Amino acid sequence: MKNTGTHSDPRFATTVAHGMAVLQCFRMAEPALSNKDLAERTGLSKATISRLTYTLALKGLLLYDGQLRRYRLGAGILSLVHPMLSGIRLRQMARPFMRALADRCEGSVSLGLYDNLHMVYLETSRGHEAIGFRPDIGARLPLLGSAMGRAWLANASSTMRKSVLQQIRSEDDWQMQTHGAAWRGAQRDWNNKGYCLSFGDWQADVHAVAVALPVPIFGEHLVFNCGVPVSRLKDKSIEDVAAGPLLAMVDDVVQCMQRERPDA
Repeated sequence: MKNTGTHSDPRFATTVAHGMAVLQCFRMAEPALSNKDLAERTGLSKATISRLTYTLALKGLLLYDGQLRRYRLGAGILSLVHPMLSGIRLRQMARPFMRALADRCEGSVSLGLYDNLHMVYLETSRGHEAIGFRPDIGARLPLLGSAMGRAWLANASSTMRKSVLQQIRSEDDWQMQTHGAAWRGAQRDWNNKGYCLSFGDWQADVHAVAVALPVPIFGEHLVFNCGVPVSRLKDKSIEDVAAGPLLAMVDDVVQCMQRERPDA
């Protein structure tokens, strides 16, 4: 991570940024981390990390596991997230549509939001029980390495797209080196077909298609995707199985939004 250096803007609260950097170190595959782990991942000194973890634990955002001598995210994180999730009415509205498509495609249908060179799942429905492919709320996907991220970027304004691509080149050039060619193909697909694809770029045995919601929610363009394990495609392509149905589902969701908000 190591993205916690000084900031020239006097309004920038460095301590808050450092605390957020600590919280962002935790991953599904790494739910428990030591102070040493956190120092290595953030680039902060051990003394700074010790102060931050102590404070975050007191506030309920971290939980100290004395047996492992490591920290985990605390329940206080959930109390911060809940108001944001509950305020997005689209999640509840889209659930039946997402569930129907997931069952039809025998895949997973998810709704995501952009967050600092990644997409984060806000809602997901599964039409399968594949152990190795269980996306859930809060899961993060790389922007250029996923169909969902490519659809968000393709749908973004030219100014925003240029800014984000520049940020990728300066902060995470691995994404550009690895997925740059696929991103350029995704731009063509978006312009010609209205969706973006991923053929195992994020998870090798899963193909996905994504469509951005044309109606902004609180100023943000959210994205729906449908990922299907290759074994369930049955010699068909992800386009054949899910592209048309996903486009139709997004249209249904938009119509439902307009019925609830005629002025939308």
